[in-house]
Amino acid sequence: MRLDDSGLLASLYDGLFQQPLWHDFLERLRGRLQAPYAGLAFYPPHESGLVALHAGTVKSLNLGNIFIEDHFDPAASRRSMREGRVYALGELIEPDDAALTMWRDEELLPVGIEDLRAVRVTEESGVNAWLCCGGRYLSVSATSLLSMLAPHLRIAMRSFVALERERLRSSLASEAFGRLNFGWLTLDAQCRILDMTAHVDQLFQRNGLLRRGRYDRLTPALPELDRELTALVKRFAQDADARPRAINLSRDPRMDMLVAPFRGGSVAAGNAPVAIVYLSGDRSSQADRCEQLVELFGLLPSEARLAWEIAQGIPIAEAAANLNLTVETARNYSKKIYAKMGARGQAELVRIILSSVLAIA
Repeated sequence: MRLDDSGLLASLYDGLFQQPLWHDFLERLRGRLQAPYAGLAFYPPHESGLVALHAGTVKSLNLGNIFIEDHFDPAASRRSMREGRVYALGELIEPDDAALTMWRDEELLPVGIEDLRAVRVTEESGVNAWLCCGGRYLSVSATSLLSMLAPHLRIAMRSFVALERERLRSSLASEAFGRLNFGWLTLDAQCRILDMTAHVDQLFQRNGLLRRGRYDRLTPALPELDRELTALVKRFAQDADARPRAINLSRDPRMDMLVAPFRGGSVAAGNAPVAIVYLSGDRSSQADRCEQLVELFGLLPSEARLAWEIAQGIPIAEAAANLNLTVETARNYSKKIYAKMGARGQAELVRIILSSVLAIA
């Protein structure tokens, strides 16, 4: 028997990129064995529910009843199915097991599942998967085919688990970037966006200084900034060791951009990234932040405005000038601010503000 007949292996390895997962593989397996039912069950990583996939004219069966379910100990049931060995239905249902016998009689037999073959594999991280097929009669070829598929299913599940793990990491990182009002995007030599974090569009919409333009090109609203960005990306395409460039896009609300050469390398087809753009922006205006400081620390509005200036690292003389205060008045305000906020100086004031809920407000 040739295992790769009818594209069975190819569909198994491609199945983790499908929706529904492994649908083509289960259809091909069912067709190969001329069986009305083929199913795959597993516990995905980081989740507690059993995923039961199926193909065929028969509805999805409650496979948990014979693999792992409430009415007997999960660890014992996994031991009862030796990893990699193919089992027949009669081996999975003990004669004295009333619950499973009833399930067979009420759910399997009425839809024509009188015979069933199942195999369990365990991926190296501990994720179990059960592959089975069912019908009125299954020949010895069903046992042989499932046995040959088992090591390939183990590899496919390992790839699936690794992919799900990376998806989770990406999701957590993306959520953290969003809370920090931070994002990144990569550009090709023509300034076209190749990839970006989920929150970049929100940063674009916040002040309109950047947008995804025609042909997916990163397009600044200001023509002079567009020319500067184009020149930077062109330089990075020619020299990967060129110095990154930091650009302030807006001061209120604050939005900054760092354009750097892309040094990560890429194995993806199509245009290669030559630059990575890091974006950091504030959701709130300076007026909003001052109101929040008033509410959070009990400052007067005039004190809150000075506190926010100081928190940006601005020297007190410059902050006084920005707020049309004398230096002496600003110093008096600062003493009151430090007392109300429990800070012993500018450095501690910055730490208190940046470690408060304002950091994610």
